[in-house]
Amino acid sequence: MPDTRSELHIPVGESIGEVSALIDRPRDPRAFLVLGHGAGAGMRHRFLEALVERLCDRQIAVLRYQFPYMEQGRKRPDRPSKLLPTVRAAVARGVDEAAGLSLFAGGKSMGGRMTSLAASEEPLGGVRGLVFFGFPLHAPGRDGRERADHLAAVGLPMLFLQGTRDRLARLDLVQAVCSDLGERAALHIVEGGDHSFHVLKRSGRTDDDALDELAERAAGWMTAVSHA
Repeated sequence: MPDTRSELHIPVGESIGEVSALIDRPRDPRAFLVLGHGAGAGMRHRFLEALVERLCDRQIAVLRYQFPYMEQGRKRPDRPSKLLPTVRAAVARGVDEAAGLSLFAGGKSMGGRMTSLAASEEPLGGVRGLVFFGFPLHAPGRDGRERADHLAAVGLPMLFLQGTRDRLARLDLVQAVCSDLGERAALHIVEGGDHSFHVLKRSGRTDDDALDELAERAAGWMTAVSHA
C-alpha cells in the first residue's frame, strides 16, 4: 500500500493545457515510475489502481497521469502531437518528484508505446529504462511489427510484460522484436494473460495472481537496472 498519495496538475503547453496526475509513494522507495494509461481507460482505472498498490508494496513510487483527451472526457485518443508532449511533461515532473531515485517511464498499452515513441524522437532526460505493461504491437487480427520499428532508436533498457493470449501482440512477434533489440530488451511472459492480463478460471490462477506477477517482475527489473 502507498504510504502517501498526492494529487497534482502538470502543465503540458499553451495549446494543450494541463493534465491531472497522482503520485503514490511507499515508505523508503527504491525507484520511481512515470506511468501512462491505456487508450480506453484513464489513470484511475481499476487495473492501474491494483498495479500501483502492488508496486508500492514492493517499494516503487509511481506517478500516474492523464492524457489530454481523457482529461477532457473524450473517448477518442489524441494524435501523437498531443500525446508525446504529455509524456515529456509527465517525465519532467517525475524527475523533480523522484528526488534522486532511479527514474523509469512506461505505461499500459498505448501509454507505454507513446512513451517509447517520445524516447525514440528525443531522449527522456533522467530516465533509466522503459516498462511496457502489454505493448500494443498490432491491431487485433492484423499481425505485424511496424508499431515497434521506432524501438531501434530507443537507447534504453526495456522491459516487455506480455500475456500469451494478447490479441494486440502475437507472442512470436514480440519475441522477435525483443531478439532484434538484443541486450536492451527483457521479456516476461504472463501465461494465460490477455491484453489486460485477465487469466482464464480454468488455468487455476486468478487476475490477482497475474497482477502480483507483473508487479514482482517489474519491481525486480527496475531495482536491477538501478544497481547496474
